Amino acid sequence: MGGQLKGNLALIGMIRLMRLRQLRTLLVVFNLIVLMVVAAGSRTAPVVQYEVYAVRFATLPGCPVHFLVQGPDDGRKIVLTMTFWVIKGGGRVILFDSGFYRDKVRKDYPANDFIRPSEVIAELKIKPEDVTDVVISHIHNDHVDGADLFPKARVWMQREEYGHYVADALRTGKNVEGADPLDVSALALINKSGRLSFVNGDSQEIFPGITCYIGGKHTWQSQYLGVQTRRGIVVLASDNVYLFENLEKHLPITATLDAKSNLAAQDRMKSLAASPDLIIPGHDPKVFSRFPKVSPHVVRID
Repeated sequence: MGGQLKGNLALIGMIRLMRLRQLRTLLVVFNLIVLMVVAAGSRTAPVVQYEVYAVRFATLPGCPVHFLVQGPDDGRKIVLTMTFWVIKGGGRVILFDSGFYRDKVRKDYPANDFIRPSEVIAELKIKPEDVTDVVISHIHNDHVDGADLFPKARVWMQREEYGHYVADALRTGKNVEGADPLDVSALALINKSGRLSFVNGDSQEIFPGITCYIGGKHTWQSQYLGVQTRRGIVVLASDNVYLFENLEKHLPITATLDAKSNLAAQDRMKSLAASPDLIIPGHDPKVFSRFPKVSPHVVRID
């Protein structure tokens, strides 16, 4: 009897030892899994650093500065540059704004040195069909008219901007002031073809390292971009800032629905950009003298 008891106790001890070892093994495996999950979570996707170019497709001489910078008319005039931007990286060729080309719009802007936006990009060895995306800052025809020149591109626009100027016009049959009917029709066709994507408000990263921000009420829901580059964040202001002078003197643009909103947008741009000189206004000819020249109509921003 005593021998059997000892045997049973020994067997129980062996079982307990085996269970303890199994428990330890399970704990080791569990800890390894946790470490793997934490390590995987701590890994971030490689940061895309984009190349950014300003492209001048026309010039508009004799533009009064007080049309661009709020303040008294001091008689100054400048040669306005008609500009859009090319962003390359991450397997994409992105345009920020698309210029204009239609005869009606060209009559609105008696510009010199005009080159169709789909042609001037050849200076960067880009064909129209190479453009993967077109991001529109706002509805004005000098920025949106060329959106349908790029047949394979997905077009991005603030949802509220589209709703206010395009959807409302289609619904009521009446053009909304500030939007060209030809561009309204073109955007509607792009949407019908399934190539239009909406940006839903402020601080929306639409591609890795490229974020859309609500602008300073140049139009109903204008936007600007923050782009990650080798020099840090470049802010492409488009018409939310017309000239460097707006930034340097902290003066709102003249064409804004809300001057305070415009100044607040400028202040935010300064907090976003890697340096003040990397906030790029929409129409300042100084852009093409401050940055390295790539070709007759192109400078590299980053």
